[in-house]
Amino acid sequence: MPPLRTALLQSSGHPGETAHNLKVLDAAAGRAAAAGAGLLIAPELFLTGYAIGDGVRRLAEPADGPGGRAVARIAATHGLAVLYGYPERAGEAADGGGAVFNSARLVGPDGAQLANYRKTHLFGDFERAWFTPGDTPVVQAELGGVRLGIMICYDVEFPENVRAHALAGTDLLLVPTAQMHPFQFVAESLVPVRAFESQLYIAYVNRTGPEGDFDFIGLSCLAGPDGTVKARAGHGEELAFGEVDPELLAASRTANPYLGDRRPELYTP
Repeated sequence: MPPLRTALLQSSGHPGETAHNLKVLDAAAGRAAAAGAGLLIAPELFLTGYAIGDGVRRLAEPADGPGGRAVARIAATHGLAVLYGYPERAGEAADGGGAVFNSARLVGPDGAQLANYRKTHLFGDFERAWFTPGDTPVVQAELGGVRLGIMICYDVEFPENVRAHALAGTDLLLVPTAQMHPFQFVAESLVPVRAFESQLYIAYVNRTGPEGDFDFIGLSCLAGPDGTVKARAGHGEELAFGEVDPELLAASRTANPYLGDRRPELYTP
């Protein structure tokens, strides 16, 4: 199989302005497709912005809501798959409420939904105040012969979580994120180690710049199963590219025995 050229959209768009963020995504999809990418990944909660307070509930929508349909049109227009973060409303309570999840949705190059994931590990008081945690740790889809898995931000910091994907056969783990100061070591060091220890690719795609009480660090990256970083963004707005190579993945898994040498019977409490 040929490598899957992957575009990492490091951007925060305009928080609270879904229409503007869709324009940013559309422009990025056009540039990514022109550069030969088959997959574009946007950050955590890209559709609406992250630090939007009660706007989370106001702007939340179902997976197939207006924003989702707009992203589907973008993907189909440019002929590439798109993963984006958004606040997902699931069901309605009598008072117009209902659960809201911090979600990431993958749309195929034909505009059809391939997967929808709800963040399982919520970070900090802000997320716990506005979101309900998901309960499905491994969500996968196929794209061009590559098995994709999805996580969001804090999820990747749990080694058990990434290992579950490795054991389920994930080749490329998509991680839209909102990583902030002073945790840049996660992007710089932890993500490449996770890719090596679980023998998969990780696309870690961050927001950038100040937003409310947060200052996002950028440093998006594509880390390979050999522990090296195949693509790295800086601290500002950027569209970075990297190759997910099935041949390198197969060779690395043959050379590295971590998964085969596990002794899970020893790892119980």
